[in-house]
Parts: sequence; structure tokens; C-alpha cells
Amino acid sequence: MFVNYAHRGASQYFPENTLSAFYAGLRMGANGIETDIHKTKDGVLVLFHDDELDRATDGTGLITDYTYEELLRFRVHNPAGDRVDCIVTLEDFLKYFSFRDLTFAIELKQDHVEKETIDMLERFGMREKTILTSFNYESIKNAKAYNPNYRVGYLYEPDEKEPVEKLRAIGGEELCPLAELVTQKSVEEFHAMGFSVRPWGIYNADIMKEMCSYGVEGMTVNFPDVLTEYLESTGHKE
Repeated sequence: MFVNYAHRGASQYFPENTLSAFYAGLRMGANGIETDIHKTKDGVLVLFHDDELDRATDGTGLITDYTYEELLRFRVHNPAGDRVDCIVTLEDFLKYFSFRDLTFAIELKQDHVEKETIDMLERFGMREKTILTSFNYESIKNAKAYNPNYRVGYLYEPDEKEPVEKLRAIGGEELCPLAELVTQKSVEEFHAMGFSVRPWGIYNADIMKEMCSYGVEGMTVNFPDVLTEYLESTGHKE
């Protein structure tokens, strides 16, 4: 099944990693959601991408320097600046979305949150519909060691050395390269090794269409409506 992941929700149009962005992604036809995990000063798992609040909110400083109650003072804004929403906890997110027929890509953005994240996912029966990802190899390594039943994916930059060997060493399932690194040949090679492929860095519709033509299993996009329309128009199998 091809997965159209709403990247931090429909983040091109709505405040990223918020309930409004996630609901918008579903309205736009996404059958998957990608989001990010950080932990607050008082130990609450929240959905937020950056280490600092400055870019995405009207707050400033490290997200880890605030309690969750303190974070609720700040507003997450969308790129156009015409919509705002609040930072949401992983628990609340799962209350609203875990029962839905979706695939979830949960990116571990902070060190040492693997156990707590998996424990929370287990509470909501998320094992079969979740893949845990990170640019930090130790995070997915720790996640796999803690609960081998969870699939893991390795997000990696162009200068990463031996990502295939690293993922294979921990029994991981998905390679997540930058889209500009992906070719038809590399996808075929990764598939032959038993890995699924989900590229990141899908910045426009041209890259999106190119990745679809290579036979990847899915991709994270800020504009799930555009991907939905393209998949429907081409008869791409979901």
C-alpha cells in the first residue's frame, strides 16, 4: 500500500504538528501522518519538530526548558500567518487518531525518548500501524532493542556513511534517504535487500512525481492534497 503521509500534518497550509494540521491532512486524502516527538521539562511527550520554539511559534527558547502547561501559552502559526493552534501532546494526538485506518511515521527528535514513546503507543494499540524513525541512529537502535516488534526507519543525510549496513545491523525495515539521492536503480536495489523506501525532502510536485515513478512505498509531503490528486489521476495503487 502506498502511503501519502501528511508531513507534520498538512503543514503547507496549517500550523505544523497541530490537531488542525492533522485533521486537514485527512480531509486532503492522506492515509498516513508523520509527526515528531520531543519531551518537555516536566516529562510530557509533545509533537514538535525543532529543538527551539522560535521558528514555528510566538515563543522563544528550547522546548525542553518549559513545562507543558507553560507551552500552552504559545501559539503555533502556519507559514502564511493566518492560522494558529496549540502544541499537542502525543497522548492527546493518539486519542483522536489512533483508532483511524492510517499509517503513522513517528520521528524521534530527542535522545532517550524511545521507551516512553513506545509505551505510550502500546497503550493505544499502535504497534501494527506505526514506524519509528530518526536521523539519530542510536534512537532507532534503542527503539528496536526495547521493542523489536516495532518497525524502524533510518532517515539519513547525503553524507551518511553505510546507512544500509547500519539499518541491517539492527533488523530495521525502512530506508529514508533524501529525495535527491534516490534513483530508480537505488530503489530496486533497496527492495531487493528487503527494505521499503520512503524519501524525504519532497519540496515540490515535480520531485513528488519522480519519486512515485520509482516505486517507493510512500513519502512525506506538506501538501497531501496535491499528492492525492496525482495518485487519483494516474491510477496509482494504494
